[in-house]
Amino acid sequence: MPANPIPPVAQSERSASSPARYTVNHMITNVSLVTVYCLDQDKARDFYVDVLGFETATDITMGEGFRWVTVRHPSQPELEVNFMVPGPPLDPQAADFVRRQLEKGQMGGLGLNVDDCRKTFEELSAKGVTFLQEPSERPYGVEAVMRDSTGNWLVLVEPREFTPDDFT
Repeated sequence: MPANPIPPVAQSERSASSPARYTVNHMITNVSLVTVYCLDQDKARDFYVDVLGFETATDITMGEGFRWVTVRHPSQPELEVNFMVPGPPLDPQAADFVRRQLEKGQMGGLGLNVDDCRKTFEELSAKGVTFLQEPSERPYGVEAVMRDSTGNWLVLVEPREFTPDDFT
């Protein structure tokens, strides 16, 4: 808890000129679900499980053929990655746009922390994973960029401590 906690203030009481203040005390505890769009849920699930070491969390079909497929990493089971095929609730134009972006390999995906970026790069390369960027030194650590089975960009980072001055 901060030394001088800021008391909650209702959104309606905020002024545009005042700094943001807490409005929710302890209601949101963490991020539990993120969505990664894909063209084939089976291929996406298999890639994350068989190649990246995730585990299947949920794979069910719910009415009208809607399928809910999630994976999670064993060291972070509270966060699930949901694989969504472009479609409802997106309108047809938005779904078509996402589909075209996926087909061109122009969608972002996830940032994944690794213990040793160079070693992970070698291991995943040996499994046939496509890399857009080999491991490179950055102010925040060693970074490599790869594609998942759909073409989403995944950033691997071996983090290290940094300060804003490290970027100048």
